[in-house]
Amino acid sequence: MKKFIIIAAVLLIVAAGVVVFGLSKIGPLVKTAVNTYGPGITKTEVRLGDVNVSLFSAQAKLNDFYLGNPKGFNAPDAIKVASILVDVDKKSLTENTIVIDRIEVLSPQLTYERTAKTDNFQSILSNIRRGQGGGSSTTASSSKDSGGGKKLIIRDFLLKGGKVNLAASLLGQNKAVSSDLPEIHLTNIGEKKGGLNPDEAFKVIFDELTKRINSPDVMSAFSEQLKGLKLDTGGLERGAQKEIKGVQDKIKGLLGN
Repeated sequence: MKKFIIIAAVLLIVAAGVVVFGLSKIGPLVKTAVNTYGPGITKTEVRLGDVNVSLFSAQAKLNDFYLGNPKGFNAPDAIKVASILVDVDKKSLTENTIVIDRIEVLSPQLTYERTAKTDNFQSILSNIRRGQGGGSSTTASSSKDSGGGKKLIIRDFLLKGGKVNLAASLLGQNKAVSSDLPEIHLTNIGEKKGGLNPDEAFKVIFDELTKRINSPDVMSAFSEQLKGLKLDTGGLERGAQKEIKGVQDKIKGLLGN
């Protein structure tokens, strides 16, 4: 009996050590996964700064997330976020499907830029969809390697306090146009399918984000501010003139004016 108790105690210690060691490795693994495989999904520069993890609660704070713009756009970035809070169900860490109880994106700064045919967020979304459709073997292999077959269920996703800024290159010097981004709240992402691959989950969120950016609320705010600026489009470069006209046409199409 005494030997059994000792063996049980040792097993508990080993199990606790595995859990703690595993949690301590989450931060570096998340950072490596985002920085390594993110560009394969979006076809843009993707960076993540530090990741702070609480060993006892399995909560993580992702710092300094950066998503660059695709080729053909002038602004250097599409999204910058100072911090993202992630709360993981600890019991799911050893399962094939990891359950994320909550993701909270705080005060993201987005830059909206438009060409004659599309905008930067639509372009990134198209890149993600092409990768999922088998058009990019790099993306497919990256998704498999990064997750080792792991899938995700996201119980609660919240993005709040966001700001959408019209690309400065379209406006000329010392001019700014921006809009509050409508809050995004999604629940049970991937639950119906028993979990989604990381790139599939990202696509669900990014699709909703793109809809919000191109919503009448944002475009109406842009429209009012553009009217007040009295832009000297003749003083802008030809490319910028086309881009600002593309924004104005997009606004007219959404608002019906």
